[in-house]
Amino acid sequence: MPSTTRRNRRRDTPPPRTGSTESEVLRGFLDYLRSSIAAKVDGAPEPQARTAAVPSGTNLLGLLHHLTLVERSMFLGDDVTDWQATFRAAPTDSVADVVARYRDAVERANDVLDGCTDLGAPVPRPRPDRPAPSIRWALTHMIEETGRHAGHADILRELIDSTTGR
Repeated sequence: MPSTTRRNRRRDTPPPRTGSTESEVLRGFLDYLRSSIAAKVDGAPEPQARTAAVPSGTNLLGLLHHLTLVERSMFLGDDVTDWQATFRAAPTDSVADVVARYRDAVERANDVLDGCTDLGAPVPRPRPDRPAPSIRWALTHMIEETGRHAGHADILRELIDSTTGR
């Protein structure tokens, strides 16, 4: 357990001031949370980033790996058959690898979202076997999913090396 006498503080950034449309607000908050969790994992020391700090087995690297696959499933149409397995990064994955893949998935998801003007329309994704949710639902779900795991990541990173802040 790291010493609590020395704290590694990041600058804590407030939620974004976005535009006034529903789409700008939803996307602004999602991007804020995406940046927050990527920054929380980026630079985390090995092997602590993949070491479970709680009985459930949750670890920092696994959280970001999971969110990468959620982004890819929601916006790019990737099929995930075992969601529980997404909470474990491959043993050969470095912190930098997982962060880079997450940022790539976010960039590709944003490319899809940039073409969506109607929040009530379905997410355009190549999975004809399942109906797609609306853009509004997908954005709201991703805010909830990313926010929840960003909170977990805050605690796990502080347990690893006392780093706090967004």
